Amino acid sequence: MLTGLTYRRRPAAPRTGAVRRTLLGGALAVLLATAGAVPATAADPGAECPPAQPNCNVWDDDPGTPGGGGNGGDNGSGGDNGGGGGGGVCQWEGRTIPCYDDVLGWFNSGDGCYYKLAEPQPEAPEGQQWYVRTCYGGAVGDQRTVLLDAPPQGFGAPPDPEELARRAFASITLRAPRASVAPRKSIGPGLVGLPVWMWAEWGREQFGPQSATAEDRGLEVTIRAKVNRVVWDMGNGDTVTCADAGTEYERRGPHAGRRSPDCGYHDGYAEAGTYTVRATTHWSVTWTSNGGDSGSIGGVTRTTGPIVIQINELQVVTR
Repeated sequence: MLTGLTYRRRPAAPRTGAVRRTLLGGALAVLLATAGAVPATAADPGAECPPAQPNCNVWDDDPGTPGGGGNGGDNGSGGDNGGGGGGGVCQWEGRTIPCYDDVLGWFNSGDGCYYKLAEPQPEAPEGQQWYVRTCYGGAVGDQRTVLLDAPPQGFGAPPDPEELARRAFASITLRAPRASVAPRKSIGPGLVGLPVWMWAEWGREQFGPQSATAEDRGLEVTIRAKVNRVVWDMGNGDTVTCADAGTEYERRGPHAGRRSPDCGYHDGYAEAGTYTVRATTHWSVTWTSNGGDSGSIGGVTRTTGPIVIQINELQVVTR
C-alpha cells in the first residue's frame, strides 16, 4: 500500500481490457526475466535513478588501481537502463530493474509497482488523477486503474545533473600509469644521499584530458577529467608531489648525474636498504550542464604497482 496516498475506486471507472492486461503482463514478465539475470550486488557502474526514489541504488565505480598498467575505470557505457526513458535503475526484492519503462511508467520503490497516467483520463474530482498501476506482487502483470490524490513516489522525476555526471564519468577509462624510477633494483642499486628520478608513462587514459557527455530528456552533462598531481610514496614515510608525469632519466642525456628538473627525490635516501615506491595520480573531474549547473567528482585516484629500489652505502676507499 502507498503510504500517505489515498485510493478511491469508482464502480463506474473504466478498467483496462484484456488486451492491455496482456501487453502489460508481457512487459512486466520481460522486466522480471531481465532483472533476474542481474543480482542486486552486481557492480553496474554508472547506474542511476530519479532523485525522488529514495530506495534506488546510486553508485559509480572509482576503485584504486593496482598494477602498472591496470585499468581502474573502464566501466562500460553506464548507459540507459530505463526502457528508453532514461530513468536509471532501481532495486526491488534483490532484482535490478528500470526506474522507468515506456509501457509501464515510473517505478514506486515503496510498493513495488509501476505507475502511469491513464489515457484517456476518466473524470476525477479536483486535485486527483487516475493512474494505471502494474505491480510485481501476486500474478505477473497484476494491473489496475487507481485514483490518487498526488503522484506516486518517484513519478515523473526530472533528470538529475549529478546522476548524469556520474553516468558520464562511468563511460571513460582512467588507468594507472606505468611508473619508473632511477636508480632501480633491476638495473643496479643507488647510493645513500644521491638524488632519485621519478617519472610515469604519459597517455590520455593515464593523465587526460578526457571528456564525456550523458543526456536525459534534453538535459546534457559533460564531464572533463585530467590529472592535477602525482604523489610518490618513497617507501620510507616520505612523499614527493609532482605537477606532471616527470622527465625520464637518460644515462647519457643532458641531465645525467644531476637532479630531475621536475620530479625527483632530490636529497635521496638517508639510509641503505630496499624500498618499495608507488605513484598515485590524483584526478580533477569537473562537470557542467546545459541547464547551468556545474560541480565536481572528488577523490578520484589511480595507484601504480610497486617499484623496488635498492640503496647501498657509499663506500670510501683509502690507500
